[in-house]
Amino acid sequence: MTHAFALELDHLVVVARTLDEGARYVADTLGVEPVTGGTHAAMGTHNRLLALWGGAYLEIIAIDPQAERDRAGHDDVAAQSRPRWFALDDAAMRERLECGPYLAHWVARVPRPKDLGRWQTQYPERIASVVPMARGDLTWRLTVPEDGAFPCWQGAGDGIVPTLIQWDTAAHPSARLPETGLALKALKARHPRAGAIREQLEWLGAAHLIALEDIADGPAALVAEIETPSGVRTLA
Repeated sequence: MTHAFALELDHLVVVARTLDEGARYVADTLGVEPVTGGTHAAMGTHNRLLALWGGAYLEIIAIDPQAERDRAGHDDVAAQSRPRWFALDDAAMRERLECGPYLAHWVARVPRPKDLGRWQTQYPERIASVVPMARGDLTWRLTVPEDGAFPCWQGAGDGIVPTLIQWDTAAHPSARLPETGLALKALKARHPRAGAIREQLEWLGAAHLIALEDIADGPAALVAEIETPSGVRTLA
């Protein structure tokens, strides 16, 4: 089953052990310094951002050290135990980040009049729980699995099935960012279970946003080809 509406690319997600490491990786690769974003109190993370042409952006995200200290000293067990998004509390992710930051995930925007919360309620087996979020005067809702892992379908995901987002404020954060001269040329992925992922992408209305390659074995990977003032650069 597919839906009549199409999702839109909202942002790319580079995950890093620290924000400084992530920002340096992006700046060295793309030739543009990311700007300060803010903190996500509910998830214990903080970010930096870069605008991409066409109403999208690039996010560098890492665990916020201050939030980590706050969690450690918090009496609320729920506040201590809630897994962070984008698999940041996963042991395998932390081991991966010892090798450096990387393009781990992407987020697709659900355009109105479709309502993300109502859609998730209709198809809870397909769409993870919707969590309300805020950063400064920006408010939005997005899907976050209860265990903090990346979304998946039939056991396949690895960051290639997108998180879904719907902004509740009129202004999109990309409109507030400095122009960079950066534009996403292509978003590509490879996965040994591409068939299951492709089925979910088509059901979501997101298959047109990413080129997915089926591989016999080997690790899954996400790659963004980005036009820069100095030519095409690859973020992976």
